[in-house]
Amino acid sequence: MEVKAKQLDSVNATASVKIPASSINAEVEKLAKQASKTVKMDGFRTGHVPVAAVLKRYAKQLNGDAERNLFRKAVSEALKELKKEGKDLVGDPYFEKFNREKDEINVEIALSFKPDIKLEGYEKFIPEYSTPKVTKKEIDTKKEDLLKSFATLESVKKARKLKEGDFAKFDFEGFVDGKAFEGGKAQNYILEIGSKQFIPGFEEGMIGLKPEEEKDIEVTFPKEYGAEHLAGKAAVFKVKLHEIQELKIPELNDEMLKKVLPNEKEPTEEILETRLKEQIKNEKLFKLVNEELKPKFADALIENFDFDIPRGIVEQETDIQFRNAWNTFSEKEIEELKSSEVNYQIKRDSFKEEAKKSVKLTFIIDELAKLRGISVSDQELVQAVYFEAYRFKINPKEHLENYKKQGALPALKMALIEDRLFSDIFLKDKNSAKESEK
Repeated sequence: MEVKAKQLDSVNATASVKIPASSINAEVEKLAKQASKTVKMDGFRTGHVPVAAVLKRYAKQLNGDAERNLFRKAVSEALKELKKEGKDLVGDPYFEKFNREKDEINVEIALSFKPDIKLEGYEKFIPEYSTPKVTKKEIDTKKEDLLKSFATLESVKKARKLKEGDFAKFDFEGFVDGKAFEGGKAQNYILEIGSKQFIPGFEEGMIGLKPEEEKDIEVTFPKEYGAEHLAGKAAVFKVKLHEIQELKIPELNDEMLKKVLPNEKEPTEEILETRLKEQIKNEKLFKLVNEELKPKFADALIENFDFDIPRGIVEQETDIQFRNAWNTFSEKEIEELKSSEVNYQIKRDSFKEEAKKSVKLTFIIDELAKLRGISVSDQELVQAVYFEAYRFKINPKEHLENYKKQGALPALKMALIEDRLFSDIFLKDKNSAKESEK
């Protein structure tokens, strides 16, 4: 076997490998001898199976194993020639060229290594920003929303008509072409008028009804309605209003203050407003960081710090981005891509520039995390998966197993590190924030 390694740049290399048939045959013979000592075969005692019998039965499998062994050996020899070690590799080596002939196999194996990144002076690219300002109106709205969470529905005693903002308790049954349809009937249903939960025209048609009054409401299902047999069809809903209810928002008295500030010995409205103000400020800051500061900082880092990028990782990222975008293509575009290998490759390669940026940013984030002492332990990673499972009400152990099977845990860990890193930079680094509150 011949191996010639060539360093292309600081992180990329290629190994030209020529494997003669004689080397493959010798490796097959070696594996067959090893297998003959352990393999079980009818008619022979274990450990006494003839090598010829093993070769005859397992020829295809042995040949595949032999080639894989020789490719691994070729990678090891290439690393030695490049004065690198296996731990220096990032991503799996892959074939850039593969040519199988009668007497030999010729391949070119791409090898990628982790870049050495220097980020001195990155702090000057952290965008300056002003601490979000919180208005009295925003605090009042937040306070009202909080009290609404403790609100109750109460029946309206005074005789009056149903209006927008009321809650209607009523029966209804829907008909299309004079026939009742499945799922179109309910009794004592409670609906907030104006919430737009029902199809257009229904809630408007109920406005003005009095308790115990009946009415036929004519509507048309939207063309894009989920149930195909109803989409775009005219319908009549027979409704009977039983009761008008109003949402009663509790007063912010001493009893309510104890509920919303359970850890305060002497809760007051001023303390509540201070807490709400801090909450609103953090929400605004979170939005500012994720939608403006983080992209701006990332773009500056990508533009101002240059280093060689592993080609293998870029190819993997290009494939991922191309696959993720596949469902966004039109049917016509998909058919064209399937019918032309050239067009398919051109389209796939159109994602390469964004893939390069993504890979470059990933290495930058990894290095920044080390510089700022940011990490995510395996225990924290599992906790994040379990938390996600609880949020979606699925089995946490099965959710974790799915992550493992899909090989998605490293990506999740990187996402957690990224979140923690940018929070550390923007929420802890007071030098980048200007106080603008008055």
